[in-house]
Amino acid sequence: MKEEKRLSKVEILIQQKKFGEAEKLLSELLTEDSNNIRFLTLLAEVYLQQDKFDNANSIIENSIGLSPDTPHLFYIKSRVAIQQDKISEAEKNINQAIELDPYDADYFALLANIKLGRKQFEEALDTANRALEIDSENLLALNTRSTALNKLNRSEESFETIEGALREDPNNAFTHANYGWGLLEKGDHKKALVHFKEALTNDPTFEYAQSGILEAIKAKNPIYRIFLKYSFFMSNLTAKYQWGVIITFYLGFKGLKIIARNNEGLQPYLIPLIIALAFIAFSTWIIAPISNLFLRFNKYGQLLLDKKEKMSSNFVAISLSIFLGGLLLYFTLSDNKMLTIAAFGFTMMLPLGTMFSPSKNKFGLLIYSIALAFIGLTAIGLTFSTGEMFNLMSVVFIFGFVAFQWVANYMLIKEDNL
Repeated sequence: MKEEKRLSKVEILIQQKKFGEAEKLLSELLTEDSNNIRFLTLLAEVYLQQDKFDNANSIIENSIGLSPDTPHLFYIKSRVAIQQDKISEAEKNINQAIELDPYDADYFALLANIKLGRKQFEEALDTANRALEIDSENLLALNTRSTALNKLNRSEESFETIEGALREDPNNAFTHANYGWGLLEKGDHKKALVHFKEALTNDPTFEYAQSGILEAIKAKNPIYRIFLKYSFFMSNLTAKYQWGVIITFYLGFKGLKIIARNNEGLQPYLIPLIIALAFIAFSTWIIAPISNLFLRFNKYGQLLLDKKEKMSSNFVAISLSIFLGGLLLYFTLSDNKMLTIAAFGFTMMLPLGTMFSPSKNKFGLLIYSIALAFIGLTAIGLTFSTGEMFNLMSVVFIFGFVAFQWVANYMLIKEDNL
């Protein structure tokens, strides 16, 4: 009885996020019974909640050695693997948990969530439905079902599901944030904003809601709303289809240029179209940092930007200033060399706006951007010292700039696909 009271206290401490006190109490209990699976499971949960993944994994591995038929151990192991971006391992472990206990809604809900992350929307919906057959009030399953339905363009059913989840728990920050993202994807940024605010009222540090409210504020701009629609469209595609869109756009662009070059009569129609397509392609890279720059002047918006977003928007603003300054000098001095400054400022907006984008290679884009800036500045220096606009370094810069777009696409698509 005394042990049960202490365990209840541990569970309350975990709910209250008092992990240090919970860990201390569990250590005392394990001193009395070092092989107790329940104690070990709770301690692994404490480490997981504190992002101490190696500690959590070590305890789970030892526990599975003691009790290989306990499904909850594989459930926690799967959650740890998700946090470490080891999605295949997470799926393998949650399937093991389901094999040991096919009547636990939490296990199916977690598997459904993994399927959702892998963009297997039909499978995610089916698995979430199986979880809800066991427990119709399972919040993760309800949220996953709602998102899967939204991705499958069954918006009405999606919103009915998530409103059901809110009836179960009206103050759940995750559900409000999830509802907000669903609304944002369907273009209702005003209503999305309401739910993101509600999520942050219940959990002010919830990053999922913070990033959502940032996008909802930026979506007040109609141009950004178009970009957001494009972003959702691309993020819903799997890697091969994302590459399909990019390569089709690239080949179409090249094809139009060839047709325009060989048909003078069509040039008045095709050249504006080619310029518009080039502008659209370029703007998708820089619209986010430019929008962040405008948010810097909003007293609420600036509070939502993190350090990297502020830095990126600052560098893009500097790059834009260099571009405009170069153009001004060119028209003032009639010196072609000034065009190299303008070209450098214009092109560098792309890598500087992308360099902090999340990718599995943490510093890859940042290092590439710094190297490109160094090459570009060296090229400008050579131009002014020799008078040659197209020197060796400027050629390297042009190739590096073109390659950057493909490298960045590769890294961002890899990050977006589990």
